[in-house]
Amino acid sequence: MSKLISSLMQARVWSIDMDDTILEVERQFAEQGLTWAPVLESKRAIVGVISAADLLQFHAQERDPARVAAWQLCSYKPISVDETTPLAEVARQMTEQGIHHVVVTRGDGIAGVVSSMDFVKTFVDAG
Repeated sequence: MSKLISSLMQARVWSIDMDDTILEVERQFAEQGLTWAPVLESKRAIVGVISAADLLQFHAQERDPARVAAWQLCSYKPISVDETTPLAEVARQMTEQGIHHVVVTRGDGIAGVVSSMDFVKTFVDAG
C-alpha cells in the first residue's frame, strides 16, 4: 500500500486572510518562520497561496506593502488534495504543474500543508 499525503503534511497551519496587507503578511512570516501560507477568504475558503518568492518579486517592483492586499499577490487556485491522496499522485501533480505548495484538506477544512521541501526531507530522513 502506498503512503498517503497525510503522512508527510505539516498539520500546524498558519493562514493569511485575503484582506491582510503585504506588510501584515511579512510580519506573520517573520514571527512564525513561514516561507509560504494559504490565503483564505473569511478564514474558510482557500483563495490561493502566498510565498516568500512572491514577496521578493513584490519588493522588486517597489510597491507599497501597506497598500496591497494578500489576494492581489497570491497565486490563485492552488492545488488542494484530500488527506487520503497517495504521495505519488501529489508528487505527480506538483511536477506536472511546476508548483511547490499543496494544501491538504479534510472535509471542508484544511488538514495541513505540504511543500516540495517536505518531499526532499523524506530522502534526508531515510538516509
